[in-house]
Amino acid sequence: MAKMPIRVYGDPLLRRHSKEVTEFDESLEALAVDMVETMLAADGIGLAAPQVGVSRCFIVIGIPVEEDDGDARKILVLVNPEILEVNEETVVMEEGCLSLPGITEEIERPTDVRVRYQNLKGETLEIEVGGLLARVIQHEKDHLDGVLFIDHLPPLKRTLLRGKLKKLREEHEDLQYTV
Repeated sequence: MAKMPIRVYGDPLLRRHSKEVTEFDESLEALAVDMVETMLAADGIGLAAPQVGVSRCFIVIGIPVEEDDGDARKILVLVNPEILEVNEETVVMEEGCLSLPGITEEIERPTDVRVRYQNLKGETLEIEVGGLLARVIQHEKDHLDGVLFIDHLPPLKRTLLRGKLKKLREEHEDLQYTV
């Protein structure tokens, strides 16, 4: 297990469409383990492969278990996820991103989604989820399409973020950081 450097805003890989995963082998399992370790070390709840320099359709999610008082999380690995359906109802919530450290904004997203994905064995599954899990899946799926959460902001809000984004690039000249 190894923590991976996290790519930050300005890295061109974050703006590219990821490639489909076609090989389901031990290296994919190792990537999942490393990404989960990285996500947890960074105190994140989701991480997409492009955020750690891998241009593949692969995400890991670690949602806190509500019934538990400790740090327990439900870990979910989605390979080649596709959002099949979204609820018409939306909700606005604050979002942040490990690739945009220190930046949070109110983002509107559908409350529920139906997703088709493959597991680490290559088996195709479908789930319908709502709440925080639906939001995290949408956020991480955006990464696979080269979209950042700030792209969902109105133009004026994006313009107001320019200073913070410039500072972020200056602080992370090599466009990554290690947790």
